[in-house]
Amino acid sequence: MVTQKTTTKDIGFTHEDFAALLDKYDYHFSPGDIVPGTVFSMEPRGALIDIGAKTAAYIPIQEMSINRVDDPDEVLQSNETREFFILTDENEDGQLTLSIRRIEYMRAWERVRQLQAEDATVRSNVFATNRGGALVRIEGLRGFIPGSHISTREAKEDLVGEELPLKFLEVDEERNRLVLSHRRALVERKMNGLEVGQVVIGSVRGIKPYGAFIDIGGVSGLLHISEISHDHIDTPHSVFGVNDELKVMIIDLDAERGRISLSTKQLEPEAGDMLKNRDLVFEKAEEMAEKYRQKLLAEAEGKEMPTEETVEEIPSASESDEPQEELAATATTTEE
Repeated sequence: MVTQKTTTKDIGFTHEDFAALLDKYDYHFSPGDIVPGTVFSMEPRGALIDIGAKTAAYIPIQEMSINRVDDPDEVLQSNETREFFILTDENEDGQLTLSIRRIEYMRAWERVRQLQAEDATVRSNVFATNRGGALVRIEGLRGFIPGSHISTREAKEDLVGEELPLKFLEVDEERNRLVLSHRRALVERKMNGLEVGQVVIGSVRGIKPYGAFIDIGGVSGLLHISEISHDHIDTPHSVFGVNDELKVMIIDLDAERGRISLSTKQLEPEAGDMLKNRDLVFEKAEEMAEKYRQKLLAEAEGKEMPTEETVEEIPSASESDEPQEELAATATTTEE
């Protein structure tokens, strides 16, 4: 009987070598990466995702959407493949934490920047109000409308649930601020039917030391104290009362800032008529406005030089005495 001796050759390949080889060919994942992944296990408050790592990654329910999610099934389905954002590095168990919310958040900011660049008008429902203004959501981001940029006769609290047209005032992802204007959207829409030199009828909405705010069809224009009359006026309160109905002429339209500047001074047949004979001013309003338009046309064509003194600089057409609003809200996706 021949005994055959079998020898085992030492190939010099240990378990440690094998693990190192796996590490060599394993993908390297870093926070901030966007990777494809497949859902293979749904959990009560999250899901396990196969992204090709040695350990399944995990996405908690609060990271599944930019909006509120009550059940993971609202967003993900078993065996679904999609993109995920790597939120944190591996924990002590070698597991990565993922996010869909972060991807939606980045794309939402990209979208609102595009909308701002296009000077688009957007519409959104007011979901809450605070001392400074109203809160809305644009592309899932929380936006703030300062009180001075809400153009409505309704009480601020009554706006909850109401859809408003809005223009962008500030889009700042770094500072997490998304600020919008209802007033500017309304003024722009109204401006489409207005032109400099046009006479319109309005009512006095508010009076300040520097002028009166006139409601002309749902938007507010400023009748600055220097544009009330050619005669000197100490205070607009001596000329107007709230709810007075007036004929005024548009002398400037600033769509970018949402401002309408008005004048009764340019409608006076004689200096001081707004103080002495207001009815005559309104009776002759169209006639005087036509002269004003002809003057503007002649100046534009270079036929004559301006003979009037330089018009005083008109301050901000805001009903607030403060030059700037304190923006007390930020754009955020956190649910209250």
